[in-house]
Amino acid sequence: MANGLVIYKSKYGATKKYAEWLSEELEYDIFDLSNVEIKQVLKYQNILLCGGIYASGINGLTFFKKHFEVLRNKNIAIFCVGASPYDEKLFEEIKMRNLKVEMQNIPIYYGRGAWDERKMKFFDRTLCNMLQKAVAKKDPANYEPWETALVSALGKTCDWTDKKYLQPLIEYMKNI
Repeated sequence: MANGLVIYKSKYGATKKYAEWLSEELEYDIFDLSNVEIKQVLKYQNILLCGGIYASGINGLTFFKKHFEVLRNKNIAIFCVGASPYDEKLFEEIKMRNLKVEMQNIPIYYGRGAWDERKMKFFDRTLCNMLQKAVAKKDPANYEPWETALVSALGKTCDWTDKKYLQPLIEYMKNI
């Protein structure tokens, strides 16, 4: 058995790619969250959750919240994947929204993912179109970083995944 586990929840593939890179680099086992049970997870001391950010929520985090009491003594870290470039203020808001009091000390990291409207499910595509219409009403000089990224990606296929985003998390996990 490996000394750690990477669990991921991926909608469109970027999060899975990061999870696979982490698994290879750290020599951790890897499971899709859809195929894992808590009794499997409890066998590991080091546990990483990789999940995409959708509407400010972290995909897969409900599993950790549900089982936090039995996981609280494990070494847990979270790697989030989003289409926007890193924005410290926005990322702090995501942390505050998702990691309530008992989970606030869990280290959380960010990597930029991918964008392909052809792969998006109807709901996600509709949400992005609504956001685009709202952003289009604003002066581009006043765009937030995520708004600039949204406008620049529309109608394109983009892949911003890069192993460099994993380095802080890998260093953390190797030093615990």
